[in-house]
Amino acid sequence: MPINRNIFLLPLLMCVATFAFSQQSGYSAKGIDELTVKADKYLTDLNFRESLRYSREALKQSIALKDNYRIAYAYNTIAGNYDELSENDKAIYYYNKGLFYANKTDNDTLKNWLNNNLGNMYFFEKKHYEKGIAYYQSSIRYSEKIADTSQILFTKLNIAWAYFDIGLYKEGQPYLEYVNRYFGKFGRKNLKAARLMLNGMLESHLDHDKSADIFFRQAMDTAVATHEKLDLSYTYQEYSKFLNKIGDYKNAYRYLAKFDKIKDEVYDEEKLKRAATEGLNLELDEYKRAVDRIAAENEVQALSLRKSQIIVILFVISLLALTLLVYILYKNVNFKKKVNAELLEANQKLILAKEKAEEASRLKTQFVSTISHELRTPLYGVVGITDMIADEHKELVRSPHLNSLRFSAKYLLSLVNDILQINKIEEKRVVLESHVFNVSDEIHTIKDSLKFIANRNRNEIEIDIDPEIPESLIGDKLRLSQIFMNLVSNALKFTSDGRIIIHAKLLKSIGERRYIKFCVIDNGIGIAQEDQEKIFEKFVQIERKENDYQGTGLGLSIVKRLIELFDSEIHLHSIPGKGTEFDFTIAFEYNLEKTREIINNMEVDLSTAASHEVLVVEDNKINQMVTRKILESNSYKCRVVDDGLTAIEILRKQKFDLVLMDINMPIINGFETTRRIRQFDMETPIVALTAFDKEEITEEALSAGMNDIIIKPFEPIKLFQVISGQINKRLSK
Repeated sequence: MPINRNIFLLPLLMCVATFAFSQQSGYSAKGIDELTVKADKYLTDLNFRESLRYSREALKQSIALKDNYRIAYAYNTIAGNYDELSENDKAIYYYNKGLFYANKTDNDTLKNWLNNNLGNMYFFEKKHYEKGIAYYQSSIRYSEKIADTSQILFTKLNIAWAYFDIGLYKEGQPYLEYVNRYFGKFGRKNLKAARLMLNGMLESHLDHDKSADIFFRQAMDTAVATHEKLDLSYTYQEYSKFLNKIGDYKNAYRYLAKFDKIKDEVYDEEKLKRAATEGLNLELDEYKRAVDRIAAENEVQALSLRKSQIIVILFVISLLALTLLVYILYKNVNFKKKVNAELLEANQKLILAKEKAEEASRLKTQFVSTISHELRTPLYGVVGITDMIADEHKELVRSPHLNSLRFSAKYLLSLVNDILQINKIEEKRVVLESHVFNVSDEIHTIKDSLKFIANRNRNEIEIDIDPEIPESLIGDKLRLSQIFMNLVSNALKFTSDGRIIIHAKLLKSIGERRYIKFCVIDNGIGIAQEDQEKIFEKFVQIERKENDYQGTGLGLSIVKRLIELFDSEIHLHSIPGKGTEFDFTIAFEYNLEKTREIINNMEVDLSTAASHEVLVVEDNKINQMVTRKILESNSYKCRVVDDGLTAIEILRKQKFDLVLMDINMPIINGFETTRRIRQFDMETPIVALTAFDKEEITEEALSAGMNDIIIKPFEPIKLFQVISGQINKRLSK
C-alpha cells in the first residue's frame, strides 16, 4: 500500500514543551500546530493510540477556533491512522470530511494531499480503479497549480505503485520513469525506499532478475536507514514474491517471515486495543458534537416556542436515540473485530494450504522428471540393441519374436510417456503425429505381441479387416496401436478358453477422410452395469483375481483420452457372463501425394556421411554402444567420450562436424559443458541427446547454446534428419 500521509510538510512550529490536556481558558493556532506535529510523529512511529489522542485534541481546538485549514489537517491525520489500521470505510469517511473543510480554504496543498490519499483508498482498498485515478489526477492538478514538483512526484509514485499492484506494469512505467528522472532534485527522503522497491518490481516483471535483486536490496537498506518501517515491510513482501518467482524458495520464505514479523509488531493486539479505545473516544466526540448541534437547535426552538416542554421531550428522545446508536456502533465494532479475526485466521489457513499444495506440486514435477529420465534411459538401450540384433542377424529380420520385441519396446515407451504425463493428455496438450501406416499390418503386429497373454489363458485372436480400407493411411499409428494394445490385452485378461475378435470396417469416405469403425469383442466374464462407467476412471480395476495380470488401472482411462484426441468417443456393450464389446470410429487421411511426401521426408541423404565425424558425449556404456552402432552402421565417423570435461579438452584440439551431448552426466552436466564449449567454439552444432522431457529442458538448452534436442529412445531416421540438417545449415553460412 503506497504512502497515504503527507506529514512534516506543513510549516508548523516544532516546540519541545510537553502537552497536557488541561483546562485551558483559550486555544491558539500555535498550540494546535504543536498538537498536530506530535500527532504526525506518532503516526510515523505507528503509535496509533497517541496519534489519535493528539489528533482528537487538535480537532477539538480547531473546531472551537473555526479554523477550517486546521480542521481539515486534523481529519487527514485521523484518516491516516485508520488507513494504516486497514479500517478503510472510516479512513475514507475522515478523508472526505477533511476534503470538505479543505475546500472551504484557499490552500491547494492540503487539497492536493487529501485527493492523493483518497486516490490510494479507492484504488488499493476499494478496487474502484477509475475513481482512484480520478482522485490522483485531481491531486496532480492542484500540484501543478501551485508549481509543487515535489508533490507531483509524490502522487506519480503512488500512481505507479497502484498500477504495479494490479499487474498493469506498462501503464505504471511512465509514472515511475518520471519519478526516477526528477527524484534527485525533488524527491523526499522518506520516499527513497519506496522508489527503489518499485524499480525492483518493474525489473522483476521484465525478467531483469539481477537488477531487480539489486533494487530490492537497496530499498531494504534505505528503509532501515530512514526508519520507514512500513516501506521495509512492503519491500520484504515484494522481495519474497521475486525470490519465489526465480525459484529461491528458502529465502522467499525467510523474507515473508520478516514481513509477517513487522506486521505483527505494527499491529500488535494490545496496541490495536488501545488505538480502538482512543478511536471510540474520537467517535464519541463526533457524536457529542452532533448532540451539541442538536442541543443548540433545540435551544433556539425552545426560545421560539417559549421553552415548550415538548422540545425537552424531543431532546431527551434524541439523546436516548444517540446513546442507543453509540451502543449499537460499539457492538458493531466488536462484531467487526471478531469477524476480521476469524477472516485473518481462515486466510492464514488458506495460505498454509496453498504453500503445501505448491510444495506437493513441485515434488510431483520433480518425481515425474526423474522417473521419466530413469525409464527412458534403459528403453533406449532396449530399442537400440533390438535394432543391432536385426542388423547383425539378417536371418531374424522377419522373426515375429524380434518384431514383437521392437514393437513392445516402442509401445512401452509410449505407455511410459502417457502414464507420466496423464495430466498432459487430459488437458489435450498431446499433439497427434502424422505417419504413413497400414491398418492390417498394425493390428497383426499387436496380435503377435500379445500371443503370450493369449496362450496363457488359452484364447484365440481373430482379425477381420474390411478389404475396402486403403493400404496406406495417414495418422498417428503409435497412438492407435496403444489403444488396441490396451483393449485387446484387457480382453485377454478377462477371457479364458475363449475368442477375441478385432474388426475394422470402412464406414464412409468424405473427401480425403476415411472413417473406420474398430471393434474389440470378447466372450469373457463381462462387466456389470454398475461398473461400466467406473472402468474409464484412473486407477480403477474391476474383478481383480490373484492370478490376474494386474496392470496399473490406467489402461482404459488412457484409451478413452486417446480416442478423444482423435475427436471420437468409445462405446461399451457388455453382458455379465457373456462378453464385452468396445467400439469406436476414427477418421484417417487418405492422400497418395502426401503419403509419398511423408515417405520422402523420412529419407535422408547419407551419401556424404562418411566425410562427417561426430563426437558423442555420453556416460552410460550401453547407450554409448547403441549410439556408436547407429552412427557407424550409416557410415558416420564417431568418437565417444564419458564426460563433459574430456569433451571440452578434445574440442579445443580437434574439429568435429557435430556433437551429440547427453544432459545428465557426472562431473559437469551437458548444459554446463555446452556453455564452456561456446566460449571458444560458436560454430560446431551441438545437439542434446537426452532422456529428459523436451518441454522440460528446451529453454535451458537453447540458452546454453545447443542447436537442437533429440529425446531418447528415438527412430534412427530422426537422428539422421537432425544431424544432416544441422551440418548443412552450418556449411551454408
